[in-house]
Amino acid sequence: MYRAPELTGSELEVREAIQDLSETLKHQVGQTRRWTAPLRRMTLARNVQGSNSIEGINASVDDVAAIAQGEKPAAVDEETERALAGYQLAMTYVLELAQEPVVVDPTLIRSLHYMVTSYDLTKRPGRYRKGPVFVQQESTGDIVHEGAEADDVPALMNELTRTIDKSGDSIIDAAMAHLNFVLVHPFRDGNGRMARVLQSLVLAADGAISPVFLSIEEYLGRNTQAYYDVLATVGHGRWDPRSATPEQVRPWVRFILTAHYNQARERAARITAASAAYAALGELLEGAGVDDRAMEPLYDALFGATVTRGRYITSLAEVGTEISLQTATRDLTRLSQAGLLAATGEKRGRAYTAADRLVELRRAVGLGQAWRRVDPFAGGLS
Repeated sequence: MYRAPELTGSELEVREAIQDLSETLKHQVGQTRRWTAPLRRMTLARNVQGSNSIEGINASVDDVAAIAQGEKPAAVDEETERALAGYQLAMTYVLELAQEPVVVDPTLIRSLHYMVTSYDLTKRPGRYRKGPVFVQQESTGDIVHEGAEADDVPALMNELTRTIDKSGDSIIDAAMAHLNFVLVHPFRDGNGRMARVLQSLVLAADGAISPVFLSIEEYLGRNTQAYYDVLATVGHGRWDPRSATPEQVRPWVRFILTAHYNQARERAARITAASAAYAALGELLEGAGVDDRAMEPLYDALFGATVTRGRYITSLAEVGTEISLQTATRDLTRLSQAGLLAATGEKRGRAYTAADRLVELRRAVGLGQAWRRVDPFAGGLS
């Protein structure tokens, strides 16, 4: 396996900054807040969308969130929908596993691969490949890496799972699991997505904070070219860890630390904005004469989601509140009449998005603003 280098002083400084941000996130999301559930849903949707976009499986964050809540977006074809649902299932299983001690072994990895790729049986879901495989960059078609020999894959996967959790640092362990997995490339297809699921799984095993908030798929989806570039730099085009030194792996470690630092900063800012919006949303609800339960669709719309009766009912069910279709219709109609939600479509096809008053609030608290990537190794720590 490829091995991580000893962290330098600057890398340890960035790692400490990430830990501080992680502690802040853990404190913020660990408290019972009305906005935690919709924020968690949209964060998971961003993760799923980001990871799949790297492989050319494209859908909006809102469409991904809709699929997770059992709806079929008209703009998403059936194969894409099934691919996204499979990835979502794997990530949901990872989150469930995070509730207790996790043992990462080849059987678990193959099971997760089945979830991710079972929408297409030609991808041999859950089964190692039998021949050579080449990593191809989706956007350009360029071949950037050749995986390990097929006959070596079972033994390599056993070794990979045995070497996880060796450094005592979950972020470094997860980064190395990701790197070694994607360079071995054990499956015929779905290796990139599985490498990112595995990274989240290793983070989940740490138990410090939900991997929904700590994972970096959203960042990787936005910085796909840099992601491919660093993998090509470290991998040198083929599986060959015996001739690689830990120093050769340093660019990957720095890339992952940079990703975690930027992702954590952005999520901390979103949580702060969501908290700032709470009182304002309560006043808007009171003025509209709508029950307090309608805070849920207002937050969904504030985070950029489309709200339907079905998604409203599902989101409330997730937090233990059951309402009827008639109640959902009445609540959403009142929110629309109060100028908080904007309605489109008719009858069963009716959907709601943030109206002007919510858009203004979103802007005032800083939700949805463009996020500027910083390089923490170039004086970017703040």
